[in-house]
Amino acid sequence: MALLLAAGMTGTGALAAQAGTVNGDILERLKAIPGMEVTEKTSTLPGYRWFWLEYKQPVDHRNPKGQWFEQRVMLQHKATDRPMVLYTSGYNTPEVMFTSEPTALVDGNQISLEYRYFTPSRPEPADWTKDTIWQAATDEHRLIRELKKIYSTKWISTGASKGGMTAVYHKRFYPHDVDGSVVYVAPNDHDNDDDRAYDKFFKTVGDDPKCRAHLQGLARKFLERRPAMLERLKAAAEKGGWTFDILRSEDRAFENSVMDYEWAFWQYSLQSDCANLPALDASDDDLYKSLDTIAGLSFYSDQGLAPYIPYFYQAGTELGWPSPKFKHLRPLLRYEDSYQPRTYVPRDIRMRFDHGRAMRDIDRWVRRNARQMLFVYGENDPWGSEPFRLSKGSRDSAVYVAPGMNHSARLIDKLPPEEKAKSIASVKRWAGVDPDAPTLKTAPAADDPLQLQRPPL
Repeated sequence: MALLLAAGMTGTGALAAQAGTVNGDILERLKAIPGMEVTEKTSTLPGYRWFWLEYKQPVDHRNPKGQWFEQRVMLQHKATDRPMVLYTSGYNTPEVMFTSEPTALVDGNQISLEYRYFTPSRPEPADWTKDTIWQAATDEHRLIRELKKIYSTKWISTGASKGGMTAVYHKRFYPHDVDGSVVYVAPNDHDNDDDRAYDKFFKTVGDDPKCRAHLQGLARKFLERRPAMLERLKAAAEKGGWTFDILRSEDRAFENSVMDYEWAFWQYSLQSDCANLPALDASDDDLYKSLDTIAGLSFYSDQGLAPYIPYFYQAGTELGWPSPKFKHLRPLLRYEDSYQPRTYVPRDIRMRFDHGRAMRDIDRWVRRNARQMLFVYGENDPWGSEPFRLSKGSRDSAVYVAPGMNHSARLIDKLPPEEKAKSIASVKRWAGVDPDAPTLKTAPAADDPLQLQRPPL
C-alpha cells in the first residue's frame, strides 16, 4: 500500500498552492476537526493529495454519550474551491485512489466513506441492532457537517449498488446535505414478498435466447455433476485453508454458488461473454473453472463471507433480498430454502426482518420528494429488476437505463447521446461547474475496486 508521505509531494510548487488555502494548509485544517485523526499518504493521482482519515462516531446517534468507534474515510483533495463528491461504497472503503464518474465530470475532490460495521470501522463489542440505514446516514451527516467548514462549495453524493442505496438513504434523512445525487445500479426492494420481477428478468434478459438457455443448462450440469464439483471444491478448500462453518458444509456452499451462477454472470459480464462459456458436455475441470470464475467459490467459505456479514445482516433486517424461483434447477436442488441472508450470518447474531417498513418509507420518499437525483441502471443487470421510480412529486430528477450494460458504476458515458448530455449537464449544474468545462477531465480510473468483490445476493 501507499507509503506515509512527508510534507513535500511531487510538483510541490503548483500543487501546494492549489491544495493549500489562505486559512492554512489542508492537512492542518483536517487535523483541527474534533475527533479526526489524519495521515497523509503518497498520491497516485496527479493533482490530488491523499489523506486517510479516522473520524470518531457514536455507535448510537441517539445516545452520543455512549459507545464510540473510529470510521475510516479516504479523502482525495484537489482544492477547497472545487466541488466535493461524497462516494458511499456501502461496504469497506477502497484502500487505493480512484476517480468516480461524477468526480471526473466535475473535476472535484472526493471522499470515500467506509460503511459502519465493516472492519475496521466496527465497534467492539458490536451491537448489531445499530447497523441500520438511519445510523449510517447520520454518520455521513456528522462528517459532512464538519468537512463543510473546509469544503464550502457544492457537494454531490454518489455510489453504486449498495453504495447507491446508501446515497439514497442519506438523501432521504438529510436532504439538504448535498446539492445532487448520482445513484448507480441501486435496487429498491420495497416489497420483499413480491420478487416476480427477477423471474421475468431471467426469462427476458438480453436479446439472445440461446445465451439464456446455455446459462441455465450449465447450472443444471453443475448440479448433475455434483460429486465431481465437490471433489474439486474440497481440494481447493484444503489448499486455501477455507472452512464452511457458516454455511455448515461444502455441499451447501457449492449449491449456493450454483444458484448465484446466472445472476453473477449478468451482474458482472456482458451478453457477448456467452461465447466464452464452456459447452454443456465440457470436462469436469472446465465446468468447475466456469463456476468458480463466475460465482467465485471461495466467497462461500467462512473466510469469504466474513467481510460481508454487515451487508447480509442489513439485507435480512431492513433492505430485503431477491428470491428468484429456481424451477429449472429442480429437483436437483437440496438447499433452495437457504438462499436468504439468514444463511450467511453467524447464528450468534440475532436478526429480525422489519417486513419492509424501512424500504417502503424510502420508496415513498423518492417518488414524492426526490430533488436533484439521477438514477442510472444497466439494462442487463439483475439488480435493476426492482429499480427506483419517480412520480409527480419529484423535481429535477431522472431515471435512465444504459442499453446492454451490467452492474457498473460508470454508466453515464454509456447512455444514449441525448440522455448522456442531459445527465452531464445536470451533474455540472448541481455541482456549480461551468457547463462548457471539459467533461471527464480526469482520466477515469477503474471502478471502485471493491465492486467486483461484492456478493451476488
